[in-house]
Parts: sequence; C-alpha cells; structure tokens
Amino acid sequence: MLRIEKLTKTFGAATAVNSVNIEVSEPMMVGVIGASGAGKSTLLRMLNLLERPTSGAITFEGREITGLGGRDARGWQADCAMIFQQFNLVPRMDVVSNVLHGTLFRTGTLRALTALWSEADIRRAIAILDRLGIADHAGKRAEALSGGQQQRVAIARALMQDPKMILADEPIASLDPMNAQIVMDALRRIHDEDGRTVICNLHTLDTARRYCDRIIGMRLGRVVFDGTPEQLTTDMAREIYGADESFSEAATSTEIRETEGPRHAAMAALAREAEARI
Repeated sequence: MLRIEKLTKTFGAATAVNSVNIEVSEPMMVGVIGASGAGKSTLLRMLNLLERPTSGAITFEGREITGLGGRDARGWQADCAMIFQQFNLVPRMDVVSNVLHGTLFRTGTLRALTALWSEADIRRAIAILDRLGIADHAGKRAEALSGGQQQRVAIARALMQDPKMILADEPIASLDPMNAQIVMDALRRIHDEDGRTVICNLHTLDTARRYCDRIIGMRLGRVVFDGTPEQLTTDMAREIYGADESFSEAATSTEIRETEGPRHAAMAALAREAEARI
C-alpha cells in the first residue's frame, strides 16, 4: 500500500532523514516516535510533498509520488491529508468554513475567495463536526475554541478531503492530557471505522503503545525500531532516545490516571464524557 525506499532529505550539510525504508501493507495506525530533531516531521512533510526528498522514492498503491508536480501533486495532497501541531486554522473564520477548506485541494481556491459552498458540502462539513462532537460550535470563530476543540476542527477539515491516508504531526503536543486523549481517541476511531491509514508523530511512549498498531522509532534521521507496541521495551526506548539508565517513561506520560487523586479522577470523567460525544 505504502512503500518508502531509501528516502533521504538533506539541508545543506545536515541530513534530516537518512535512507529510510518503511513498508505499510494494509491500513493501520502507525506511530512515529523519537527525540526532537530525529527527522519525524521531515518524514511526514516529504510524504505530503511539503518537502521534496533529496533522494529515494515514495510509492502509494503502485503509484510513484515523489516526482508529482502541479495538479497531480495537489491531488496527492488531497489523498494524503495533513494535521499540524498548531492546527493551521483561519482564526477569524467560522468553524464550518475552516472545515470546508478541506475541499480546496479538489476544487481550487475560487471557492475560498467567493465562499461559494454547495449545500451538500455544508451539510457534510456539519456532519463531520457532529461526528467529532463539536457541531454546536460550527458558527463560532475558530479562535474562540479551546486548543483541543481547534485540533478536532483540523481533523474535520482533513476528513472533508476524504483522504486515503492521514498524517498527524505532533497533534497533541500542545494539549493538556484530557484533550490529548480526546484527540487521539478521535484519530483511532477514524482508522477503525473508516479503514484509513493514520501515521502520527508522537513524543509520548504510553500514547504510542495505547493507540498504534505499529511503532517506528527514529534517531538522528534513521529508523532504529519498527515493531509492535509490545516489542517497544524500556531498553529499546532508551536506544531510540539515546538515553541512559536514568531515562523514565513516566516523565513523558500523558495518561490520565483515576488513582492519582480527585483532580485526576475528575479529569478522567470529563474525558470519558467528551469521548462519548465524539
């Protein structure tokens, strides 16, 4: 389904991604972990053609991607939706219009300039927002929403593209644990219910183990681990992060634990209630 062969990206004398080989044979949720500077974001940006590889190849369903340009490149970016850490919404625009921008890869920018959205597109955008539990915010400005709500708007915009694959670059890095859980639950349900491949860059090991079918560990631009959550041991995590015996997974945890006192229990209850509305 997706094949990455000897993919390399250099910036001057620096090598951000170094001869990476990855093969995804069926739709799954893949987590990419590693320290800052490991090459995770550059890898996703090359998959979406936001960055062009220095060398190597990307093939999806038998089609070579790296050489695409113009309309063909935009068509691929429609099939390969990108979700960013900082949401990339238009703050002063209402939520539903932000979601409708997900159609622009297929219809062009004229609609954005004239706001000529079809009734069918508007209904579909609201249905996607409802699926993510935020349809009641459709008429609000994006800047009026919380960070977790804005990230769900960004997910809705990606779904509006009807993509074959979703790339999420640190989608929970700027969120509190409760909203991080809501966002990750939404991404997992999109994979489970829609059968879409989701590739997600993550910093936290517990999140990767909980939500991903497969985990890829990167260090200094290279893949140093590719396996199941069960195979990601603490010793392997130390190797991925280049850490010594003092490395503690608990320091990176975003898990909400009910046993950690009334405040954590209340947060967990709120997270479950929000999840039920997704």
